Amino acid sequence: MTAPQDARRISLLLGLLFGLAGMGSSSAAVALPAVAAELGTSVAVAAWTISGYVLLLAVATPVYGRVSDLVGVRIPLLVGVGLMSLGALGATVASSFELLLVARVLQGAGAAAVPTLGVTVLSARFEGEVRGLALGRLAAVAAAVSCAGPLLGGVVQDRVGWRAVMALPVLGLLVLPFIWRAVAGGGSGARLDVVGAVLVAGTSAGLVMIVQSPSTGVTVAAVGAVLLAAGTPLVARRVRRHPHGFLPASVIRNGTVLRSALAASALPASWFAMLVGIPAALVAEGWLAWEVGLLMLPSTVVALLTPRATAWLLLHRGGPQTLVVAASVAAGALLVSALGTSQMWPVAVGGAVLLTTFAFGLGQPAMIAAVGDAVGSEVRGAALGVATLVFLVGGSVGSAVVAGLGEVLGIGGSLLSLAVLPLLGIVAILPEVRRHGLPHVADAGLGDGPG
Repeated sequence: MTAPQDARRISLLLGLLFGLAGMGSSSAAVALPAVAAELGTSVAVAAWTISGYVLLLAVATPVYGRVSDLVGVRIPLLVGVGLMSLGALGATVASSFELLLVARVLQGAGAAAVPTLGVTVLSARFEGEVRGLALGRLAAVAAAVSCAGPLLGGVVQDRVGWRAVMALPVLGLLVLPFIWRAVAGGGSGARLDVVGAVLVAGTSAGLVMIVQSPSTGVTVAAVGAVLLAAGTPLVARRVRRHPHGFLPASVIRNGTVLRSALAASALPASWFAMLVGIPAALVAEGWLAWEVGLLMLPSTVVALLTPRATAWLLLHRGGPQTLVVAASVAAGALLVSALGTSQMWPVAVGGAVLLTTFAFGLGQPAMIAAVGDAVGSEVRGAALGVATLVFLVGGSVGSAVVAGLGEVLGIGGSLLSLAVLPLLGIVAILPEVRRHGLPHVADAGLGDGPG
Protein backbone atom coordinates (compact mmCIF):
# COMPACT_ATOMS: atom_id res chain seq x y z
CA MET A 1 0.00 0.00 0.00
CA THR A 2 1.42 3.43 -0.94
CA ALA A 3 1.99 6.07 1.72
CA PRO A 4 -0.97 8.29 0.68
CA GLN A 5 -3.34 5.30 0.75
CA ASP A 6 -1.90 4.10 4.04
CA ALA A 7 -2.17 7.60 5.50
CA ARG A 8 -5.80 7.86 4.40
CA ARG A 9 -6.77 4.56 6.02
CA ILE A 10 -4.88 5.11 9.27
CA SER A 11 -5.96 8.73 9.71
CA LEU A 12 -9.63 7.88 9.12
CA LEU A 13 -9.53 5.08 11.68
CA LEU A 14 -7.65 7.16 14.24
CA GLY A 15 -10.08 10.01 13.64
CA LEU A 16 -12.98 7.64 14.29
CA LEU A 17 -11.34 6.52 17.53
CA PHE A 18 -10.70 10.15 18.50
CA GLY A 19 -14.32 11.01 17.72
CA LEU A 20 -15.62 8.17 19.87
CA ALA A 21 -13.50 9.48 22.75
CA GLY A 22 -14.95 12.95 22.16
CA MET A 23 -18.43 11.47 22.07
CA GLY A 24 -17.90 10.73 25.75
CA SER A 25 -18.72 14.41 26.25
CA SER A 26 -20.84 15.39 23.26
CA SER A 27 -23.40 12.57 23.42
CA ALA A 28 -23.45 12.38 27.23
CA ALA A 29 -24.20 16.12 27.54
CA VAL A 30 -27.72 15.73 26.12
CA ALA A 31 -28.46 12.91 28.58
CA LEU A 32 -27.81 14.91 31.76
CA PRO A 33 -31.49 15.70 32.52
CA ALA A 34 -32.39 12.01 32.26
CA VAL A 35 -29.40 11.03 34.42
CA ALA A 36 -30.42 13.54 37.09
CA ALA A 37 -34.04 12.37 37.07
CA GLU A 38 -33.24 8.66 37.45
CA LEU A 39 -30.44 8.97 40.00
CA GLY A 40 -32.20 11.57 42.14
CA THR A 41 -29.91 14.55 41.73
CA SER A 42 -29.93 17.92 40.01
CA VAL A 43 -28.73 18.60 36.47
CA ALA A 44 -25.97 20.79 37.92
CA VAL A 45 -24.68 17.89 40.01
CA ALA A 46 -25.12 15.48 37.10
CA ALA A 47 -22.82 17.76 35.09
CA TRP A 48 -19.98 16.46 37.26
CA THR A 49 -20.03 13.39 35.03
CA ILE A 50 -18.86 15.67 32.22
CA SER A 51 -16.44 17.66 34.40
CA GLY A 52 -14.86 14.52 35.86
CA TYR A 53 -14.48 13.02 32.41
CA VAL A 54 -12.82 16.17 31.02
CA LEU A 55 -10.58 16.51 34.09
CA LEU A 56 -9.05 13.06 33.66
CA LEU A 57 -8.98 13.44 29.89
CA ALA A 58 -6.74 16.48 30.29
CA VAL A 59 -4.62 15.29 33.21
CA ALA A 60 -3.72 11.87 31.79
CA THR A 61 -2.87 13.15 28.31
CA PRO A 62 0.81 14.06 28.95
CA VAL A 63 1.30 10.75 30.76
CA TYR A 64 0.32 8.75 27.68
CA GLY A 65 2.45 11.01 25.47
CA ARG A 66 5.61 10.48 27.50
CA VAL A 67 5.01 6.75 27.95
CA SER A 68 4.76 6.42 24.15
CA ASP A 69 8.25 7.96 23.85
CA LEU A 70 9.57 5.19 26.07
CA VAL A 71 7.65 2.05 25.05
CA GLY A 72 5.98 2.98 21.76
CA VAL A 73 2.34 3.67 21.02
CA ARG A 74 0.80 0.19 20.98
CA ILE A 75 0.77 -0.65 24.71
CA PRO A 76 -0.48 2.73 26.03
CA LEU A 77 -3.12 2.88 23.30
CA LEU A 78 -4.38 -0.59 24.19
CA VAL A 79 -4.49 0.32 27.89
CA GLY A 80 -6.24 3.62 27.15
CA VAL A 81 -8.96 2.21 24.91
CA GLY A 82 -9.44 -0.64 27.37
CA LEU A 83 -9.97 1.75 30.28
CA MET A 84 -12.26 3.94 28.17
CA SER A 85 -14.42 0.95 27.31
CA LEU A 86 -14.42 -0.40 30.86
CA GLY A 87 -15.53 2.99 32.17
CA ALA A 88 -18.25 3.27 29.53
CA LEU A 89 -19.59 -0.17 30.44
CA GLY A 90 -19.43 0.69 34.13
CA ALA A 91 -21.50 3.81 33.48
CA THR A 92 -24.24 1.76 31.83
CA VAL A 93 -24.79 -0.36 34.95
CA ALA A 94 -24.12 2.24 37.66
CA SER A 95 -26.79 1.99 40.36
CA SER A 96 -25.98 5.34 41.97
CA PHE A 97 -24.62 8.71 40.98
CA GLU A 98 -21.38 8.04 42.90
CA LEU A 99 -20.71 4.85 40.93
CA LEU A 100 -21.56 6.63 37.68
CA LEU A 101 -19.04 9.37 38.50
CA VAL A 102 -16.30 6.82 39.23
CA ALA A 103 -17.00 5.07 35.94
CA ARG A 104 -16.90 8.35 34.02
CA VAL A 105 -13.59 9.34 35.62
CA LEU A 106 -12.14 5.96 34.63
CA GLN A 107 -13.50 6.45 31.12
CA GLY A 108 -11.82 9.87 30.87
CA ALA A 109 -8.51 8.45 32.09
CA GLY A 110 -8.63 5.92 29.26
CA ALA A 111 -9.88 8.29 26.58
CA ALA A 112 -6.88 10.56 27.23
CA ALA A 113 -4.71 8.08 25.32
CA VAL A 114 -6.41 8.75 22.02
CA PRO A 115 -5.74 12.44 21.25
CA THR A 116 -1.99 12.35 21.88
CA LEU A 117 -1.19 8.87 20.60
CA GLY A 118 -3.21 9.26 17.40
CA VAL A 119 -1.35 12.38 16.33
CA THR A 120 1.97 10.89 17.47
CA VAL A 121 1.49 8.01 15.03
CA LEU A 122 0.75 10.33 12.10
CA SER A 123 3.53 12.81 12.95
CA ALA A 124 6.13 10.06 13.10
CA ARG A 125 4.94 8.02 10.14
CA PHE A 126 4.34 10.65 7.42
CA GLU A 127 5.82 13.90 6.15
CA GLY A 128 4.97 16.94 4.06
CA GLU A 129 1.64 17.18 2.26
CA VAL A 130 0.79 13.56 3.08
CA ARG A 131 1.13 14.33 6.79
CA GLY A 132 -0.91 17.53 6.46
CA LEU A 133 -3.75 15.64 4.79
CA ALA A 134 -3.55 12.85 7.37
CA LEU A 135 -3.69 15.24 10.32
CA GLY A 136 -6.53 17.12 8.65
CA ARG A 137 -8.50 13.90 8.14
CA LEU A 138 -7.98 12.87 11.74
CA ALA A 139 -9.29 16.22 13.02
CA ALA A 140 -12.12 16.21 10.47
CA VAL A 141 -13.41 12.74 11.30
CA ALA A 142 -13.03 13.38 15.03
CA ALA A 143 -14.99 16.61 14.74
CA ALA A 144 -17.64 15.00 12.52
CA VAL A 145 -18.22 12.14 14.96
CA SER A 146 -18.29 14.55 17.90
CA CYS A 147 -20.75 16.81 16.05
CA ALA A 148 -22.98 13.81 15.44
CA GLY A 149 -22.79 12.96 19.15
CA PRO A 150 -25.70 15.15 20.32
CA LEU A 151 -28.01 13.78 17.62
CA LEU A 152 -26.95 10.18 18.15
CA GLY A 153 -27.15 10.61 21.92
CA GLY A 154 -30.60 12.19 21.66
CA VAL A 155 -31.94 9.43 19.44
CA VAL A 156 -30.43 6.62 21.54
CA GLN A 157 -31.74 8.18 24.74
CA ASP A 158 -35.20 8.56 23.25
CA ARG A 159 -35.32 4.96 22.01
CA VAL A 160 -33.25 3.03 24.58
CA GLY A 161 -32.36 5.30 27.50
CA TRP A 162 -29.42 7.31 28.80
CA ARG A 163 -27.46 4.23 29.86
CA ALA A 164 -27.08 3.17 26.23
CA VAL A 165 -25.75 6.66 25.46
CA MET A 166 -22.97 6.14 28.00
CA ALA A 167 -22.00 2.88 26.28
CA LEU A 168 -21.33 4.40 22.83
CA PRO A 169 -17.53 4.84 23.28
CA VAL A 170 -17.19 1.05 23.66
CA LEU A 171 -17.29 0.98 19.85
CA GLY A 172 -13.65 2.09 20.00
CA LEU A 173 -12.68 -1.53 20.72
CA LEU A 174 -13.81 -2.44 17.20
CA VAL A 175 -11.31 0.02 15.68
CA LEU A 176 -8.19 -1.35 17.39
CA PRO A 177 -7.68 -4.47 15.22
CA PHE A 178 -7.62 -2.35 12.05
CA ILE A 179 -4.81 -0.06 13.29
CA TRP A 180 -2.84 -2.63 15.27
CA ARG A 181 -0.02 -3.02 12.73
CA ALA A 182 0.27 0.72 12.16
CA VAL A 183 1.01 1.42 15.83
CA ALA A 184 3.71 -1.22 16.25
CA GLY A 185 7.30 -0.41 17.21
CA GLY A 186 8.96 2.73 18.50
CA GLY A 187 10.02 3.75 21.97
CA SER A 188 13.44 4.42 23.45
CA GLY A 189 13.22 1.64 26.01
CA ALA A 190 14.07 4.03 28.85
CA ARG A 191 12.41 3.79 32.25
CA LEU A 192 9.47 5.99 33.13
CA ASP A 193 10.12 8.80 35.60
CA VAL A 194 7.24 7.88 37.91
CA VAL A 195 7.85 10.72 40.38
CA GLY A 196 7.84 13.25 37.54
CA ALA A 197 4.65 11.73 36.13
CA VAL A 198 2.86 12.01 39.48
CA LEU A 199 3.97 15.62 39.96
CA VAL A 200 2.90 16.66 36.47
CA ALA A 201 -0.44 14.86 36.78
CA GLY A 202 -1.19 16.44 40.16
CA THR A 203 -0.23 19.93 39.03
CA SER A 204 -2.25 19.54 35.83
CA ALA A 205 -5.24 18.40 37.87
CA GLY A 206 -4.96 21.54 39.98
CA LEU A 207 -4.96 23.75 36.90
CA VAL A 208 -7.99 22.03 35.35
CA MET A 209 -9.89 22.12 38.66
CA ILE A 210 -9.35 25.88 38.95
CA VAL A 211 -10.51 26.36 35.38
CA GLN A 212 -13.65 24.32 36.01
CA SER A 213 -14.42 25.91 39.39
CA PRO A 214 -16.97 28.44 38.05
CA SER A 215 -19.28 25.51 37.42
CA THR A 216 -18.04 23.12 40.13
CA GLY A 217 -17.77 25.30 43.22
CA VAL A 218 -15.42 26.88 45.74
CA THR A 219 -14.22 23.58 47.22
CA VAL A 220 -12.95 22.39 43.84
CA ALA A 221 -11.23 25.75 43.32
CA ALA A 222 -9.54 25.51 46.71
CA VAL A 223 -8.27 21.97 46.12
CA GLY A 224 -7.09 22.96 42.67
CA ALA A 225 -5.26 26.00 44.02
CA VAL A 226 -3.44 23.87 46.60
CA LEU A 227 -2.41 21.29 44.00
CA LEU A 228 -1.23 23.97 41.56
CA ALA A 229 0.62 26.03 44.17
CA ALA A 230 2.35 23.00 45.67
CA GLY A 231 3.00 21.23 42.39
CA THR A 232 4.43 24.03 40.25
CA PRO A 233 7.71 24.52 42.20
CA LEU A 234 8.09 20.76 42.62
CA VAL A 235 7.71 20.20 38.88
CA ALA A 236 10.20 22.99 38.16
CA ARG A 237 12.68 21.43 40.59
CA ARG A 238 12.18 17.99 39.07
CA VAL A 239 12.84 19.32 35.56
CA ARG A 240 16.05 21.06 36.72
CA ARG A 241 17.36 17.90 38.38
CA HIS A 242 16.11 15.48 35.72
CA PRO A 243 16.14 17.39 32.40
CA HIS A 244 15.54 14.14 30.49
CA GLY A 245 12.85 12.82 32.84
CA PHE A 246 9.09 12.68 32.47
CA LEU A 247 8.82 16.33 31.43
CA PRO A 248 11.92 17.00 29.29
CA ALA A 249 13.44 20.45 29.73
CA SER A 250 13.80 20.74 25.97
CA VAL A 251 10.00 20.62 25.65
CA ILE A 252 8.93 23.15 28.26
CA ARG A 253 11.63 25.60 27.18
CA ASN A 254 10.56 25.39 23.57
CA GLY A 255 8.67 28.59 22.72
CA THR A 256 7.11 27.12 19.59
CA VAL A 257 5.48 24.30 21.58
CA LEU A 258 4.00 26.62 24.19
CA ARG A 259 2.89 29.41 21.84
CA SER A 260 1.29 26.96 19.40
CA ALA A 261 -0.58 25.21 22.19
CA LEU A 262 -1.82 28.46 23.70
CA ALA A 263 -3.02 29.74 20.33
CA ALA A 264 -4.79 26.46 19.55
CA SER A 265 -6.45 26.20 22.98
CA ALA A 266 -9.02 28.83 21.95
CA LEU A 267 -10.49 26.37 19.45
CA PRO A 268 -11.72 23.68 21.89
CA ALA A 269 -12.80 26.54 24.17
CA SER A 270 -15.14 27.66 21.40
CA TRP A 271 -16.35 24.13 20.68
CA PHE A 272 -16.99 23.07 24.29
CA ALA A 273 -18.69 26.38 25.03
CA MET A 274 -21.13 25.76 22.20
CA LEU A 275 -21.51 22.10 23.17
CA VAL A 276 -22.71 23.19 26.61
CA GLY A 277 -24.35 26.52 25.80
CA ILE A 278 -26.29 25.88 22.61
CA PRO A 279 -28.22 22.80 23.85
CA ALA A 280 -28.97 24.60 27.13
CA ALA A 281 -30.31 27.65 25.32
CA LEU A 282 -32.41 25.65 22.85
CA VAL A 283 -33.78 23.15 25.37
CA ALA A 284 -34.85 26.08 27.53
CA GLU A 285 -36.91 27.24 24.53
CA GLY A 286 -38.62 23.86 24.26
CA TRP A 287 -36.35 22.04 21.79
CA LEU A 288 -35.94 18.28 22.16
CA ALA A 289 -32.46 16.72 22.46
CA TRP A 290 -32.62 15.09 19.03
CA GLU A 291 -33.73 18.37 17.45
CA VAL A 292 -30.66 20.10 18.89
CA GLY A 293 -28.50 17.32 17.48
CA LEU A 294 -30.15 17.65 14.09
CA LEU A 295 -29.33 21.36 14.00
CA MET A 296 -25.66 20.57 14.63
CA LEU A 297 -25.52 17.71 12.14
CA PRO A 298 -24.61 19.75 9.00
CA SER A 299 -21.31 20.63 10.64
CA THR A 300 -20.24 17.03 10.05
CA VAL A 301 -20.18 17.77 6.31
CA VAL A 302 -17.98 20.82 6.88
CA ALA A 303 -15.66 18.71 9.04
CA LEU A 304 -15.22 16.13 6.30
CA LEU A 305 -14.50 18.81 3.68
CA THR A 306 -11.88 20.62 5.77
CA PRO A 307 -8.75 18.40 5.33
CA ARG A 308 -7.90 19.67 1.84
CA ALA A 309 -8.02 23.27 3.03
CA THR A 310 -5.93 22.33 6.06
CA ALA A 311 -3.27 20.60 3.97
CA TRP A 312 -3.09 23.53 1.53
CA LEU A 313 -2.73 26.08 4.31
CA LEU A 314 -0.08 24.05 6.13
CA LEU A 315 1.90 23.63 2.93
CA HIS A 316 1.67 27.22 1.68
CA ARG A 317 1.31 29.20 4.91
CA GLY A 318 2.75 26.96 7.61
CA GLY A 319 1.44 26.01 11.05
CA PRO A 320 1.60 29.46 12.74
CA GLN A 321 -0.31 31.28 9.97
CA THR A 322 -2.86 28.48 9.79
CA LEU A 323 -3.43 28.94 13.52
CA VAL A 324 -4.06 32.66 12.92
CA VAL A 325 -6.72 31.80 10.32
CA ALA A 326 -8.33 29.23 12.64
CA ALA A 327 -8.41 31.62 15.61
CA SER A 328 -9.93 34.38 13.46
CA VAL A 329 -12.71 32.04 12.31
CA ALA A 330 -13.31 30.89 15.91
CA ALA A 331 -13.67 34.49 17.10
CA GLY A 332 -16.25 35.15 14.38
CA ALA A 333 -18.09 31.95 15.28
CA LEU A 334 -18.40 32.98 18.93
CA LEU A 335 -19.80 36.36 17.92
CA VAL A 336 -22.37 34.70 15.64
CA SER A 337 -23.30 32.14 18.32
CA ALA A 338 -23.75 34.90 20.91
CA LEU A 339 -26.12 36.74 18.58
CA GLY A 340 -27.94 33.54 17.54
CA THR A 341 -28.60 32.30 21.08
CA SER A 342 -29.58 35.76 22.36
CA GLN A 343 -32.08 36.31 19.57
CA MET A 344 -32.93 32.60 19.21
CA TRP A 345 -32.09 32.45 15.51
CA PRO A 346 -31.53 28.76 14.66
CA VAL A 347 -29.83 29.59 11.34
CA ALA A 348 -27.24 31.74 13.11
CA VAL A 349 -26.71 29.08 15.78
CA GLY A 350 -26.20 26.38 13.15
CA GLY A 351 -23.86 28.67 11.20
CA ALA A 352 -21.77 29.29 14.31
CA VAL A 353 -21.33 25.55 14.82
CA LEU A 354 -20.25 25.22 11.16
CA LEU A 355 -17.63 27.94 11.60
CA THR A 356 -16.33 26.44 14.83
CA THR A 357 -16.03 23.02 13.22
CA PHE A 358 -14.04 24.54 10.35
CA ALA A 359 -11.76 26.39 12.79
CA PHE A 360 -11.16 23.20 14.80
CA GLY A 361 -10.34 21.27 11.63
CA LEU A 362 -7.71 23.87 10.72
CA GLY A 363 -6.27 24.60 14.12
CA GLN A 364 -5.63 21.24 15.70
CA PRO A 365 -3.55 19.88 12.77
CA ALA A 366 -1.69 23.21 12.63
CA MET A 367 -0.77 22.90 16.30
CA ILE A 368 0.32 19.29 15.86
CA ALA A 369 2.45 20.11 12.81
CA ALA A 370 4.10 23.09 14.50
CA VAL A 371 4.84 21.17 17.71
CA GLY A 372 6.00 18.01 15.94
CA ASP A 373 8.44 19.96 13.78
CA ALA A 374 9.83 21.91 16.74
CA VAL A 375 11.17 18.94 18.74
CA GLY A 376 13.20 15.80 18.21
CA SER A 377 11.60 12.39 17.72
CA GLU A 378 12.78 11.20 21.16
CA VAL A 379 10.52 13.71 22.94
CA ARG A 380 7.77 14.14 20.35
CA GLY A 381 5.22 12.23 22.41
CA ALA A 382 5.96 14.35 25.48
CA ALA A 383 5.72 17.58 23.47
CA LEU A 384 2.43 16.57 21.88
CA GLY A 385 1.15 15.47 25.29
CA VAL A 386 1.93 18.85 26.85
CA ALA A 387 0.43 20.70 23.87
CA THR A 388 -2.69 18.54 23.99
CA LEU A 389 -3.01 19.17 27.74
CA VAL A 390 -3.04 22.93 27.11
CA PHE A 391 -5.44 22.34 24.21
CA LEU A 392 -7.87 20.42 26.43
CA VAL A 393 -7.59 22.97 29.24
CA GLY A 394 -8.94 25.41 26.66
CA GLY A 395 -11.97 23.16 26.32
CA SER A 396 -12.44 23.23 30.08
CA VAL A 397 -12.30 27.03 30.02
CA GLY A 398 -15.05 27.16 27.40
CA SER A 399 -17.44 24.83 29.22
CA ALA A 400 -16.69 26.38 32.63
CA VAL A 401 -17.31 29.96 31.43
CA VAL A 402 -20.66 29.08 29.88
CA ALA A 403 -21.73 27.01 32.88
CA GLY A 404 -20.47 29.56 35.40
CA LEU A 405 -21.47 32.82 33.71
CA GLY A 406 -24.50 31.59 31.79
CA GLU A 407 -26.88 32.33 34.67
CA VAL A 408 -25.36 35.79 35.18
CA LEU A 409 -24.76 37.01 31.63
CA GLY A 410 -27.03 34.62 29.77
CA ILE A 411 -25.76 32.02 27.33
CA GLY A 412 -25.27 34.66 24.63
CA GLY A 413 -23.31 36.94 26.96
CA SER A 414 -21.03 34.13 28.13
CA LEU A 415 -20.31 33.09 24.53
CA LEU A 416 -19.56 36.72 23.66
CA SER A 417 -17.09 36.99 26.54
CA LEU A 418 -15.18 33.98 25.21
CA ALA A 419 -14.54 35.70 21.87
CA VAL A 420 -11.51 37.36 23.46
CA LEU A 421 -9.71 34.00 23.73
CA PRO A 422 -9.08 33.49 19.97
CA LEU A 423 -7.84 37.08 19.76
CA LEU A 424 -5.38 36.39 22.58
CA GLY A 425 -4.38 33.24 20.72
CA ILE A 426 -3.48 35.30 17.67
CA VAL A 427 -1.31 37.55 19.84
CA ALA A 428 0.42 34.47 21.30
CA ILE A 429 1.31 32.98 17.91
CA LEU A 430 2.40 36.21 16.15
CA PRO A 431 6.07 35.83 17.20
CA GLU A 432 6.13 32.46 15.41
CA VAL A 433 4.50 33.99 12.33
CA ARG A 434 7.14 36.72 12.18
CA ARG A 435 10.00 34.32 12.93
CA HIS A 436 9.13 31.64 10.39
CA GLY A 437 7.45 33.64 7.63
CA LEU A 438 6.13 31.60 4.72
CA PRO A 439 7.45 28.06 4.10
CA HIS A 440 9.33 27.28 0.93
CA VAL A 441 6.98 24.95 -0.93
CA ALA A 442 9.85 23.22 -2.68
CA ASP A 443 11.35 22.33 0.70
CA ALA A 444 8.11 21.53 2.48
CA GLY A 445 8.50 17.77 2.18
CA LEU A 446 6.22 17.15 -0.77
CA GLY A 447 5.92 13.54 -1.67
CA ASP A 448 4.76 10.39 -0.06
CA GLY A 449 6.75 10.51 3.12
CA PRO A 450 8.05 7.38 4.82
CA GLY A 451 5.90 4.32 4.54
